[in-house]
Amino acid sequence: MWRDRAVLLLALPGMAVIVVFQYLALGGNVIAFQDFQPYLGISKSLWVGFENFQILVSGDPEFLNALRNTLIITALQTVIVFPAPIILALILHSLVSNKVRQVVQSVLYLPHFLSWVIVVSVFQQMLGGAGLLNNFLRANGWDPIDIIGNADVFYALITSQVIWKDTGWATILFLAVLAGIDKSLYEAAAVDGATRWHQTWHVTLPGMRPIIIMLFILKLGDSLSVGFEQLILQQDAVGAGVAQVLDTYVYNNGVVGGYWGVSAAVGLVKGLVGLILVLMANKIAHMFGEEGVYKA
Repeated sequence: MWRDRAVLLLALPGMAVIVVFQYLALGGNVIAFQDFQPYLGISKSLWVGFENFQILVSGDPEFLNALRNTLIITALQTVIVFPAPIILALILHSLVSNKVRQVVQSVLYLPHFLSWVIVVSVFQQMLGGAGLLNNFLRANGWDPIDIIGNADVFYALITSQVIWKDTGWATILFLAVLAGIDKSLYEAAAVDGATRWHQTWHVTLPGMRPIIIMLFILKLGDSLSVGFEQLILQQDAVGAGVAQVLDTYVYNNGVVGGYWGVSAAVGLVKGLVGLILVLMANKIAHMFGEEGVYKA
């Protein structure tokens, strides 16, 4: 520790933020078992046991709608969004010119640094009723297309937003792994007559498998959190029928509606489900000979 004191000192601010806003904040989950009133505080609010958790089994329509939307968006992001940076990294890695690769990477990284407020605004300016696309259609005598406020295409819209914003940034880890694969493996495969596709399937993807499995397990732990800020910004445009997820449900019923205990109960169960998914996925990874997130 004395040898690495400079590095540890640099890490202290980040560690302090994690301890205060992640670990200490966990104590606030006790309000899931209370009829919490902010003006009374945790110490004086009435304890109600598991009463707040009844909403999870009572068939509340609003909660069930939020759960359904969350599961749909989670499935879309798992099937479409998660593989996107892997595919993009393979494409970038295949570029022969390093200068072209660096320029393309820089362009693809930029959207990650934009806030969701800006990203949503950009999509509204492009696809909204008075956006670039509809202005072009009107100018050429065609009917405008309702995209931003259309609930039928909302899932496709938010999926495309996530891909545009974060896919480029997510390729960093995969590109680092690709750079570390032994070049002699490709040379040996080429000597054996392997095509580019065979090299990708038998050399590249096996080399990427450990990091893909680890990131997938971490993704499962966060799978029920599908982008609070992105969805709350667009909820008024399409309605809660498709834009209400568990995170926005907690916000609307807790912060806005004042049902703090119920919202905390939903958030607590969501976190526990994520933990269980991580533990199960990590165990399965061990069964297939992979290290996963941590060793057994």
